Amino acid sequence: MGGFARNAERSGQEDAMHIVVSGSSGLVGSALVSSLTAGGHRVTRLVRRAPGGPDIAWDPAEGVRDLPKLEGVDGVVHLAGENIAAGRWTEARKAEIRRSRVEGTRRLSESVAKLSRRPKVLVSASAIGFYGDRRDEILTEDSAPGGDFLAQVCREWEAATEPASRAGIRVVQLRFGMILSPAGGALKKMLLPFKMGAGGRIGSGTQCMSWIAIDDAIGAIQHALSTESLRGPVNAVAPAPVTNAEFTRTLARVLSRPAIAPMPAFAARLAFGELADALLLSSQRVMPTRLQASGYRFRYPELEAALRHLLGQ
Repeated sequence: MGGFARNAERSGQEDAMHIVVSGSSGLVGSALVSSLTAGGHRVTRLVRRAPGGPDIAWDPAEGVRDLPKLEGVDGVVHLAGENIAAGRWTEARKAEIRRSRVEGTRRLSESVAKLSRRPKVLVSASAIGFYGDRRDEILTEDSAPGGDFLAQVCREWEAATEPASRAGIRVVQLRFGMILSPAGGALKKMLLPFKMGAGGRIGSGTQCMSWIAIDDAIGAIQHALSTESLRGPVNAVAPAPVTNAEFTRTLARVLSRPAIAPMPAFAARLAFGELADALLLSSQRVMPTRLQASGYRFRYPELEAALRHLLGQ
């Protein structure tokens, strides 16, 4: 996945890097570790359990516990954080989402800033939730943030990398859109109802969805690790966002199933509460301006080709 691994395979060990990854057991983290390893790179995992082998223990509330093990690594990829879409947003759950992403990022950034041989780059996950609900407005990395809960979390999340940046580490905040993979996330949840002919648009269907195939999500991370000109916020989305209705029709066509069971907005709100407005009904037309300007070439820029690849159709 991605040009970074392919470049390493071509040029051999001279391009090999030592990369530390948090959130390595998640959907993106596990795919990233596999891709980096296949490309000839050394990967060390940051883990919250008792570490085994080369793993390094860390705690989002405390930072890295065995700091000397981080000395001299080439890069850090920070993906850890509470799953935003795992359940209804109670006040306690919102506090945990904020704590895990903001505090965890700050503690990790402070940890790497203390090193005498610091990593060259920190790639930290963020999300297009930064922009809030913007309907049809075209959004780039220079667009203003939104004002809802997710936008506030994303602003604080990105700001939490400041200790690493102040220490001279190149920091890239990848603002991910909806990551498409049959192994997890939103697409996995959609597959069963759509295969049963019970899928359909959500609400009006006019809300814009900015998405990225898992292959390109991994490619964007690897590109950020190796591209010295990239720093600051970078939108990690495909260059062809679609409306919810277009996404629904495309997925149904790829699966050769009808899409005739829409979910009204009020039903989504009843089922998911505040999360529905933030993730299902909001609209964000986001463009990968900086990613493409830095030379990244998408493997799957169009939705139908991406879905056919991911679903083996």
